[in-house]
Amino acid sequence: MEYAIVDIETTGGNARGSRMTEIAIRIHNGTEVIDRFDTLINPEKDIPLAIFGLTGIDNNMVRDAPIFGDIAQQVYTLLEGRIFVAHNVNFDYSFIRHQLSECGYKWTAKKLCTVRTAKKIKPGFKSYSLGRLCDDLDIPIANRHRAGGDCDATTILFSKLLEWDDEGIIKQMIKVTSKDQRLPPNLPEEQFEVLPERPGVYYFHNAKGKIIYIGKALNIKKRVGQHFSGHNINPQRQNFLREIHSISSVICATELMALLLECAEIKQHWPAHNRALKKFEPKFGLFVYEDLAGYKRIAVGKVSKYVTCFTVVNREYEAVKMLNGIVEKYGIDRRLCRFTTAKQSRQEMLQTIDTTQLPPLNQHNDLVDEALYALDSSLPTFAIMDKGREREEKSCIWMEKGNFYGMGYIEQDSQIQDISDIKVGLDRYTGNYYMNQLILNYAQKYPNKVHLNSL
Repeated sequence: MEYAIVDIETTGGNARGSRMTEIAIRIHNGTEVIDRFDTLINPEKDIPLAIFGLTGIDNNMVRDAPIFGDIAQQVYTLLEGRIFVAHNVNFDYSFIRHQLSECGYKWTAKKLCTVRTAKKIKPGFKSYSLGRLCDDLDIPIANRHRAGGDCDATTILFSKLLEWDDEGIIKQMIKVTSKDQRLPPNLPEEQFEVLPERPGVYYFHNAKGKIIYIGKALNIKKRVGQHFSGHNINPQRQNFLREIHSISSVICATELMALLLECAEIKQHWPAHNRALKKFEPKFGLFVYEDLAGYKRIAVGKVSKYVTCFTVVNREYEAVKMLNGIVEKYGIDRRLCRFTTAKQSRQEMLQTIDTTQLPPLNQHNDLVDEALYALDSSLPTFAIMDKGREREEKSCIWMEKGNFYGMGYIEQDSQIQDISDIKVGLDRYTGNYYMNQLILNYAQKYPNKVHLNSL
């Protein structure tokens, strides 16, 4: 078994938008280094000042260096059939694989990360960065942040890890089936291994313990593993993986409860890498206001965090349909309603509305109050009773006047005759339009699980 120990320098942090400026490869046969390769690379783009400050490599140094296409065959030959070893292996691997692919070389390799390997063989250090690890293990490191210097230090580290590996850890880590090499470099393997294979919500935390992503799953362990599979070189994903230092999870009885908990937790924590749920926020609603003459008016409008609306919907035509229904049922004067969100000047509105012979003020306002009261009263209150996390319990989701109120668990043999007795023991949550729609759609699909008065 032979190993290709690699270090690279680049113009930036991700393979899609950046290029290599230097590469160093050491071929190791398990005992000693048997071949070496070092070269600067012309990245065919400017090197940022920040990168120059870190590595000392500038545009002048690489101007006459070969482009990667000139050395691709040699790099491929050195790497093919060997275990790919690097400190934070996925970073180096993503760049080399991407640029080899651009040159027509289809290459994959078994990977070994010296960060993860060191954590297993020599646990307990505060930091596993290459510089700190070399200091703690008395490994000489010269030309820091240059490919050759860092590669030589990684090679010495790797040789020592081979020497210290009395339990065959490295052999296990380079198996094709090993999940360990897919995991982010800062995530302990044992945290992944103990994840439940059940429905629920999972949380990714950064080095300070802050939640950076929340997700839901039917199988938590399987879904978390999917985050780390594949070869995605987008900068967002690469940065995301580097930030993950720990995982926690909460088991839920059903997929619906997992969906609701995910939404509620995202609303509470607003993690940096959660964006998808924002598109489900309602866009339109019915607004009620009193004009200067004292008439209560109902208007279709766009939802704003600065204005409170009576009820919300997702599309404008739904709000128009709702307002039309109210007007026809209660005989409200259409001239005192607004059915569009289109901007109109005050003068245009006055021309549109015939202000003569308007209904009596009190009579009109009473009709509006009656309509709004009926609309509010028509919103359903019910509980969805379903299986629990264990056989000894049941789950409950509570809907109060069309809004998600809370959810929780009760013992299977609880002697409860009225569902209102359950409400006080539930965990309270603040719902939104998306969560309400999830519950209402589920209730329509599974009416046998809906309870209105008694169990």
